[in-house]
Amino acid sequence: MSERSALRARLDALARELMKFGAVGGAGVLVNFVVFNLVRHLTELPVVRASVVATVVATGTNYLGYRYFTYRDRDKNGRTKELTLFLLFSVVGLVIENGVLYVATYGFGWDTSLQSNVFKFLGIGLATLFRFWSYRTWVFRALPAREAVETAESFLAEGARPQRAGAASAAAERARDYSAARVRP
Repeated sequence: MSERSALRARLDALARELMKFGAVGGAGVLVNFVVFNLVRHLTELPVVRASVVATVVATGTNYLGYRYFTYRDRDKNGRTKELTLFLLFSVVGLVIENGVLYVATYGFGWDTSLQSNVFKFLGIGLATLFRFWSYRTWVFRALPAREAVETAESFLAEGARPQRAGAASAAAERARDYSAARVRP
C-alpha cells in the first residue's frame, strides 16, 4: 500500500469514526436538552444543577451508544477499567460543559431560558472536543495493528495447509489468545 493510499485509508477511517461519534453525540445532545429543559421548568432546581442532572442522564445513554455502536470494534477487555475511565473523562466533560453555563449564569447574570440554552450548547461543544479526544485515546482503545496482522497471517498460513484436527484447535487457541490480549499504553 502506498503512503498516499495509507493516508487516505486513515482519513476515511477517522471520518467514519467522527460520523458515528457525532450520531451518538447528537442523540446525547437531544437527551441532554430535553432533560435540561424539563427539569428546569418542572422543578425548582437552579439552572446549573438542572444542567448537571441532564448531563448525567445523557452520559449514561452516550456510553451505550459509544460502546455498542461507535467503538464496537475496539478492545473489549477490561470493561471495569473502560467504564471507570469513561466516567472520569465524562466528569471532566461535565465540569467543562456546566462551567460555561455557570460563568454565564452567575458571572454575567444571563439566566433567561434562551441564554441558558445557548450557553449550555456552547459548553457541550467545548466538552465534546475534549470527550472525543479522551474517549478515543484512553477509553475505547484500538487493538494494536501489529498483533492483528500477525494473527491474520497465521490464519492465512493455516488455511493454505490441509486442516488437521490439531491445527484447527491450535488456530482456535491463537484466536482466543488474540482476543484476550490486553492493550498496553
